[in-house]
Amino acid sequence: MILILATGNQGKVREIVTGLALPSLSYKSLNDFSGLPEIIEDGLSFLENALIKARTISRLLGLPVLADDSGLEVDCLKSQPGIYSARFAGPEATDRANNEKLLSLMREVPDDQRTARFVCVMVLTRPSGEWVQAEGVCRGLITRSPLGDQGFGYDPVFYLPDFQKTMAQLPLEIKNKISHRALALEKIRPHLAAMVENID
Repeated sequence: MILILATGNQGKVREIVTGLALPSLSYKSLNDFSGLPEIIEDGLSFLENALIKARTISRLLGLPVLADDSGLEVDCLKSQPGIYSARFAGPEATDRANNEKLLSLMREVPDDQRTARFVCVMVLTRPSGEWVQAEGVCRGLITRSPLGDQGFGYDPVFYLPDFQKTMAQLPLEIKNKISHRALALEKIRPHLAAMVENID
């Protein structure tokens, strides 16, 4: 069965394929298709944006689609950047620019008030329009400077007290067990497995 991953982010693709560990699936990302229209993610929540991506791509390609919308919510910033995490520093922002803006805004925030969480909402949709959702949350703290060179996005500034490391300092095999995306994948996997069984 072919499953479309509604992202062009190779970091996300690696995490999803590794996390699902379903050898009966064949994966394609948006990078494998040309001529797809730009998807405007104008929803007001992670779920709305994930649904927009999943439904649009499934309708265009006629295949099951797994889409996620995820981001960082920082308590002292009233849950910012939230759904705007990827473009926090501007429409074409790099990971580095987003991290620099975040750390600049939090320069005066005491260590005990730097709490945050990564949130991932995942949607699996069929061409028929049926869909299911799953959510994963990973809690941590925002560092004062980036640490580590693994991962992507806000991983270098997201500190996990239990591991005494940032997400970007963790080996992929550990991240794929404890991250927000890993937790959402764990919940969506049974639905995917059932879909494969029905096809077989």
